[in-house]
Amino acid sequence: MRAAIIERPGTVTVGERPDPAPAADGVVVRVGACGICGTDLHIADGEFPPSPYPLVPGHEFAGEVAAVGPRAPGGLREGDRVAVDPSLFCGHCEYCRAGRGNLCANWGAVGDTVDGAFAQYVAVPAVNCHRLPEHVGFPEAALIEPLSCAVHGVRRIGVSAGERFLLVGAGTMGLLLQQLLQQGGAGVTVVDRNTERLKIAKSLGAAATAADIGELHGELFDAAADATGAPAAIEAAFGALRRGGRLLVFGVAPDDARVALSPFRIYNDEITVVGSMAVLHSYGAAVDLMSAGRLRTADLLTHALPLEEFPAALDLMRSGSGVKVQVQPDAAV
Repeated sequence: MRAAIIERPGTVTVGERPDPAPAADGVVVRVGACGICGTDLHIADGEFPPSPYPLVPGHEFAGEVAAVGPRAPGGLREGDRVAVDPSLFCGHCEYCRAGRGNLCANWGAVGDTVDGAFAQYVAVPAVNCHRLPEHVGFPEAALIEPLSCAVHGVRRIGVSAGERFLLVGAGTMGLLLQQLLQQGGAGVTVVDRNTERLKIAKSLGAAATAADIGELHGELFDAAADATGAPAAIEAAFGALRRGGRLLVFGVAPDDARVALSPFRIYNDEITVVGSMAVLHSYGAAVDLMSAGRLRTADLLTHALPLEEFPAALDLMRSGSGVKVQVQPDAAV
C-alpha cells in the first residue's frame, strides 16, 4: 500500500508499506479521509517525545472496514463505515484503573506511537471503531476525533449559560470549542491573527472577534481557553480573567515551553487553571453530535489533498491557510 512516512524528524516521504493485517481482535480500515493536526507537525519536527521513527502518522480518520480479525468484538463486518478513536490505553496502570486512560502510564495512539492513517489502510482495535450513519461523509467523520478532544476540554473547564468566554485560536480546535461553548450558553469572544478564520468565527456566532487580546481594551472574562499552545497567548488569556475565573490550557505547546503566571493572583483571585489531554470517554459523544448535525463543518473543511501530496498538505497546515487540511488516500492526484 501507499503511505506517508516520517522517516526521521524533518524527513517526510510517500512510499510503499506492507499491507496491514488485522489482529485477532482488530480490523483493517480502508481510509476515506484523515485530517492533519498540530500534533502531526510536532511529530514531523521531532517535538512529540512518544513518537518512534519511522512512523506513518495520522490519527483523525474515518473509513470502511476492509478486513476483520477472527475474534474481533462488536460484530463489525467488511464494508461497515466507521470513525476510529485512536486512543491506545493499556488498561492496567493506576491511571487506567482510575478511569483516566488519557493519562495512561503506557499511553499510545494510532498515528502517534504506532502506524496511522495517512495511508491507504490502517490496522486498529475493533473496540475503537464507531459505526457511522450513511449521511455522515468521511471528511465530516474525520472531524470526530478533534471534536471528541473538544468535548473533553469543555467537560474539563465547564460552561454555564450567560458566561463570557474568551477563546484564543480559531483553527479547527478553536472553532469546534467555540460551537460547543455556545451550545452551553456562553457568549464567546474569539481572538486570532488570521482574519479569514475570524470571519468564520463570526459566522458561527461569536459575540465578538479580535486580532489581539490587546484590542479588547481590558475586558475581563469568566473563563478563557487557549487553543494555540503559544506561551504568550496563554499568558494573555490568563491576564484577561476576572476574579474567580477559569483557564483551559488546550493547545499543544512544545515540551520545553514555559509560561509566567502570577501565583499570587491564582491564590488571591481563586483562578482555576486546568489542562485537557486528548480523548477521554468523549468519542461516543462526538459521534452522536456529528450524527445529529449539531456542528457546522462546511467552513472548517477547506482543503482535501491526495496521499501523494502529503508533504504539501503539511506545508498548507504550517502556513495557516484555510482551516482543516485533510488527506484522502484514494483520491486521484
